[in-house]
Amino acid sequence: MRILMVGLDNSGKTTIVLKINGEDTSVISPTLGFNIKTIGYTLNIWDVGGQKTIRSYWRNYFEQTDGLVWVVDSSDLRRLDDCRYELHNLLKEERLSGASLLIFANKQDIQGALSPDEIANVLNLEAMDNSRHWRIVGCSAYTGEGLLEGFDWLVQDVASRIYMLD
Repeated sequence: MRILMVGLDNSGKTTIVLKINGEDTSVISPTLGFNIKTIGYTLNIWDVGGQKTIRSYWRNYFEQTDGLVWVVDSSDLRRLDDCRYELHNLLKEERLSGASLLIFANKQDIQGALSPDEIANVLNLEAMDNSRHWRIVGCSAYTGEGLLEGFDWLVQDVASRIYMLD
């Protein structure tokens, strides 16, 4: 399976990948390109940086994407409009039309963070095309809470679409 993980800068994408892999999360620098990582199911996860200057390069990774992980910093209230704008632009991409969408409402361990339901409202997820499979999961990349639940859903959803049994 090919998984693309994107979101605004500082949302926690790289911390999620490191946490899943059991690696040190104490020192993280901005992702300028991508990291290919594998987890339990042998997934290829492309962790693409979210700085405004490199968002235009996201499209280089859309081909053959089975699952899309959108990471939201649930505590960064001032950038949620920007987050919604970028997500909705991403979902207009034809090459991502069949990809399952997992939204991680990250940083749930921070006081004042919006709940997954509140993030879903801000992102206007209910307005999404009904043919898209999606789920929002509250998580903390720092503690690891919610990460396996989210990836388990994503893997099962992609598998149910790609590996349909006769």
